Amino acid sequence: MRFFTPTREVPICGHATVAAHFIRAMENNLGSCRVVQKTGAGILPVDIIKEDAGYKIIMTQGKIEFEEPISHPADSEILTALGLTEEERDERCPIQVVSTGHSKVMIGIKSGRKLNALEPDMTRLAMLSRQIKCNGYFVFTFDTGEEGILTKGRMFAPAIGINEDPVTGNANGPLGAYIVKHKLTEFKGGTFRFRGKQGETIGRPGIIDVEVDTENGGPAVVRIGGRAVAVFKTEIKI
Repeated sequence: MRFFTPTREVPICGHATVAAHFIRAMENNLGSCRVVQKTGAGILPVDIIKEDAGYKIIMTQGKIEFEEPISHPADSEILTALGLTEEERDERCPIQVVSTGHSKVMIGIKSGRKLNALEPDMTRLAMLSRQIKCNGYFVFTFDTGEEGILTKGRMFAPAIGINEDPVTGNANGPLGAYIVKHKLTEFKGGTFRFRGKQGETIGRPGIIDVEVDTENGGPAVVRIGGRAVAVFKTEIKI
């Protein structure tokens, strides 16, 4: 599998993985099974769960990696480019680059209303990406106002031609690892599960199921899952 934004190739893409394996399963009338895909982020398993209404696709993500929290002045520059103040940040959440194959900057804020109102300076974010060596900025909040939805988020990646991504597996997955690492919510058992919502502001909402297996109190393995819809079908003759 290879993945491309409008301007470059990226190592892995969550929603494209869900879509591709959904279509493959539908076209081949597959039952529930596990397949393996080779990507720029490694060789990773994908579980296909057959349901009455179609398929659910569960993608195991790559190695979990945390960089050191971003320090001053870069952290303040990121907030300014996003249109945020220090007071609007969730003080429990360090601004930090996290990766499960394709890194994102995690920025936690207090207000869901503020999340929806963000109008980032895309040019400035793209310039900062070169400085911090990370192209995606995932702004999230626990202020969701919806039962069963733990987080809502928005993801901006102008440096790779995506001003705003509607739903981002490689942001919500790392967010799960980040939540476990920083103990931002309570959960029972060895696996932390939650649902994240994204894309409402641009009229393309989606929900991602996230699972994080834990080990010694920290994140060990991340999986994200979702469902897809076939929009049209055609043939290409070469």
